[in-house]
Amino acid sequence: MDQPYPISNAYPTREESPPCCVRRLVGQLNTLCRRKHAPRHVYHRLPQTSEERRDASLTERPVDVTKLTPSDIAAAEEKGKTVLYLAYGSNLCNETFRGVRGIKPLSQINVLVPTLRLTFDLPGIPYTEPCFANSALRDPESDPPAPPSEEEDEQPRKPGYHKDRWHKGMVGCVYEVTPTDYAHIIATEGGGSSYQDITVDCFPLPTSADTVPSVPTTHPFKAHTLFASTSSSQPRPRRPDPSYAQPSPRYLKLITDGATELNLPKEYREYLNDIRTYTITTRRQQLGKGIFMGLWFPVLIMLFGLGKPLRDREGRVPKWLGVLLGWVFSGMWWSYDGGFKGVFGDGERTEGCDGEGERVGGAWREGMEKGEAEAEAVRLV
Repeated sequence: MDQPYPISNAYPTREESPPCCVRRLVGQLNTLCRRKHAPRHVYHRLPQTSEERRDASLTERPVDVTKLTPSDIAAAEEKGKTVLYLAYGSNLCNETFRGVRGIKPLSQINVLVPTLRLTFDLPGIPYTEPCFANSALRDPESDPPAPPSEEEDEQPRKPGYHKDRWHKGMVGCVYEVTPTDYAHIIATEGGGSSYQDITVDCFPLPTSADTVPSVPTTHPFKAHTLFASTSSSQPRPRRPDPSYAQPSPRYLKLITDGATELNLPKEYREYLNDIRTYTITTRRQQLGKGIFMGLWFPVLIMLFGLGKPLRDREGRVPKWLGVLLGWVFSGMWWSYDGGFKGVFGDGERTEGCDGEGERVGGAWREGMEKGEAEAEAVRLV
C-alpha cells in the first residue's frame, strides 16, 4: 500500500555536524539573553498565506544553499519571488523570529507536517541550556507505534519521556518571506555549511482548532525548511539517549509563548506545556554550573566572535574554524561526561526524576506538581 505522505529519498541522513551545533548553540543563547533584557514588543498577526501562493509552491524544488549567491537573491527579489518557510521550535515565538532575527514575514499559516517530528536532541550547554529543539524525519505508517501484544501488555512498562508522547507529526507555522530574509535565516541557522534545504508537504490547520487530526484532510502545499546533513568527517557530541535531556524553563517558554501567539491547536499547546524542564535541585549542581560556565563559555564566545569577521557573504565561517569549534564543543561535553557529572551531578535532567518528572526518592513526594517541584528546587539552592 502506498504511503499517504511519502518521504522523499532526497532527504539527507540526519546527523548534526559540529559547526552547525555550535553556531546554533551560541545563536540560541544570544537569543535568550537578548530576549531577557529587551522590552516586550507586541507583533500584529499577519494575513493568511493565499491559496494561490500555496498552490504555486507545489512545483517548487529544494534550493542548494551552498551555491546561493547575492546575485541570485537580488534576481529573485526583482522578480517578486517569495519563499514559504516552515518555522518550529523557538522560531514560533515572535520575539525570536521577528524581533531578535529581524525577519519581516509577509503572511503566515499554521500547518501540520506528517513527515517531520519535533525533537529536543540538539545538545546545548550542561547545567544551563541542556538541549534545544530540532527536527527529525517521521514515518506516518509506524508512528504511533503498534500497541503491545497481550503478553507484553501484562508486563510493567516505564512511561516514556513527555517530549516523546506526541505522535501526530510536526505542528508549526509557515511564513512567507522574501529571498533576502530567507538567506538571513540560512545564515543564522548554520551558515549553509551544515544544512540542506528540503521541501515538505504541509497541511493547513483550521483556525482556532482544538485538536490536531491524525490524518489531515486539507489540501497540502510545499514549504522549505532546513535539515541537518551528514558529516562523518568531523567529531560530534552524541548523547547516549537523545531524549534524556530536558530543555531549560526559559527556552521552553519561547516555544510555548510562540504556540500561544500563533493560536496553535489547544491539544498541541497542552503537549508542549506538559514537557518537563531542567531544574537544578542541589547546591553541588549550582556550584558545578558556575565552574562549568566559567571554564567553557568564554572559550565558545571567543571562538564564535572570531568567526564574525571571517564569515563570507553567505554567512559561512572558514572550514578550519568550523573544525576547531567542533572539537571544542566535543571537548566540553567530554569534560561533562568524564568529570562534572560524577562530581557535581546531572546537568541535563532534573536530578532524581523518572520519566514522569517525579522524584524517585528523597525530597519530592510521588505525584508532586511541577510548580511545587520548582519551589522545592529554589529552596534547595
